Amino acid sequence: MATFIIEGQHQLKGSIQPQGAKNEALQILCAVLLTAEEITINNIPDIVDVNKLIDLLRNLGVKITKLDKGSYTFKADEINLKYLESEAFKQDGKGLRGSIMIVGPLLARFGKGYIPKPGGDKIGRRRLDTHFEGFINLGASFRYNKEDHFYGVEAKKLKGTYMLLDEASVTGTANIVMAAVLAEGKTTIYNAACEPYLQQLCKMLNRMGAKISGIGSNMLIIDGVDSLGGTEHRMLPDMIEIGSWIGLAAMTKSELTIKNVSWKDLGLIPNVFRKLGITVEEQGDDIHIPAHTEGYEIQNFIDGSILTISDAPWPGFTPDLLSIILVVATQARGSVLIHQKMFESRLFFVDKLIDMGAKIILCDPHRATVIGHDFKSSLKATTMTSPDIRAGVSLLIAALSAKGTSTIHNIEQIDRGYENIDERLRAIGAKIKRLD
Repeated sequence: MATFIIEGQHQLKGSIQPQGAKNEALQILCAVLLTAEEITINNIPDIVDVNKLIDLLRNLGVKITKLDKGSYTFKADEINLKYLESEAFKQDGKGLRGSIMIVGPLLARFGKGYIPKPGGDKIGRRRLDTHFEGFINLGASFRYNKEDHFYGVEAKKLKGTYMLLDEASVTGTANIVMAAVLAEGKTTIYNAACEPYLQQLCKMLNRMGAKISGIGSNMLIIDGVDSLGGTEHRMLPDMIEIGSWIGLAAMTKSELTIKNVSWKDLGLIPNVFRKLGITVEEQGDDIHIPAHTEGYEIQNFIDGSILTISDAPWPGFTPDLLSIILVVATQARGSVLIHQKMFESRLFFVDKLIDMGAKIILCDPHRATVIGHDFKSSLKATTMTSPDIRAGVSLLIAALSAKGTSTIHNIEQIDRGYENIDERLRAIGAKIKRLD
């Protein structure tokens, strides 16, 4: 188990380049299974979860060549379907939440797809019903082995249909879209997710020869085609990392520039931070955060009531940034209610912040009220353990703003989603050391 040692209360300065988007990568990489032709993908983040998926694809028989940092070619012309029923696959697949998205492409192209119950963050229930109900609607038969926690779907030929998703699941929508592009006839998906990473997947599939319309809306119409070809694709910058750097700048009273953020794909993220009183300046395609030497003040609603920040499906505010918002609020002027609607275990890391001196009332598993210190009382350094990717980075930001030297264990969780985070933070002045 690796550890970070962090010396807090140092002002940072400079610019930082966001990595490629983790959540986009997990979708796009699975899409290479839809064709035997070569696909080139650029700006792939070098993080644990993505590298695990690349290894899984390689074990499945995909020919993978690294061209440069973050750039790879993939050719799935000799897939080893026997691997799907091996013990090795059961171990490889269950260690990664994103492995569920290989099922749609495999079902569409080869008529069968299997997956062990995927792993990932322990942030609450993350059911797979939307995925498999979509496949069943397309004509697949479903089976589940309770002893092995092993799922399977099979179909001789998928048939297009109309479906209304029970939730606007991003991974569920992506999986069903990848299955439907090779189905016979027209598929209509209503209540589809429409976040930028899903739009990126649909645009890539269209370049490969798919016929998808309604991209960016909650109704996707897919006319099935017989086969798909190769293409080249570039990942968007990671919006969750961008939000993390905004929060870091505010908490450490630092002047930072976040480079090449793709402003048009950030949605509500800049405005939510502005509601906390943080100055978020647009400079071309960069974000500039000036040093908040006088702190920042939380806005109230126009009727004077306390601000509530909650998550929602896109274009609502992403749940992955609520833990960052919560940490940033601990040093604001004013109070805010954080409402985490989607996952019932994601706020449980607040006990670590309370140990550091934060004023937080955990109302229930979904809601926390934060009373800001206005920097009149610093957070105090402590020893912590990272429970998941986003909570881990939130605790890291808290440690960088705290008085004294903090220790964070289990930083493998942070490495799952953030590329070389300690090196990149040291480059802008952070005092952070990794111990293996």
